[in-house]
Amino acid sequence: MGKDYQEIDDRIRRFVEHQKVFFVATAPREDDGHINLSPKGLDSLRVTGPRQLVYADTGGSGIETVAHLKQNGRIVIMLCAFDGPPKIFRFYGRGRVLEPHDDDFDTEAARFPNMPTIRNLIVVEVARIRDSCGYGVPNYRFEGERDSLVNWANAKSEQELVDYRIDNNETSLDGLPGLDIDKLR
Repeated sequence: MGKDYQEIDDRIRRFVEHQKVFFVATAPREDDGHINLSPKGLDSLRVTGPRQLVYADTGGSGIETVAHLKQNGRIVIMLCAFDGPPKIFRFYGRGRVLEPHDDDFDTEAARFPNMPTIRNLIVVEVARIRDSCGYGVPNYRFEGERDSLVNWANAKSEQELVDYRIDNNETSLDGLPGLDIDKLR
């Protein structure tokens, strides 16, 4: 049976820091909109307070999480133990997007000194923390991070990265606003 926690204590923080992958889920307000579930890695998640998480969104061809958060703010982050004792933690909350032109962006981005191509940051004010057993989650061995994103980004100029975001991150699958393209130009 799952248990609720009032805050991210040291034990939960250590669990979060140990995981190599986490999952982010969001959904638009409309019933016919596309629910989004994204895997994340690359040491891109930080516990920044007893009820706050921040992750570096390195970007890609979609912009669903950003669009959903701008529309309604709902988000859940899930981490599963793929090694060691079986455990799952879910962090339910309200998320907000920090883009490079926002005042707090540089301060928060400094938490990720080795992160390539941060497109934006997601700040989550956690409203509920719940665990579950994780008995059905298989054991996996971590072999290392993929170098695909770093190689892709290193092959592009800063302007080519901006152009890619302009071309791919203006709207979600459901036509919701994504990145503030006018501020990228």
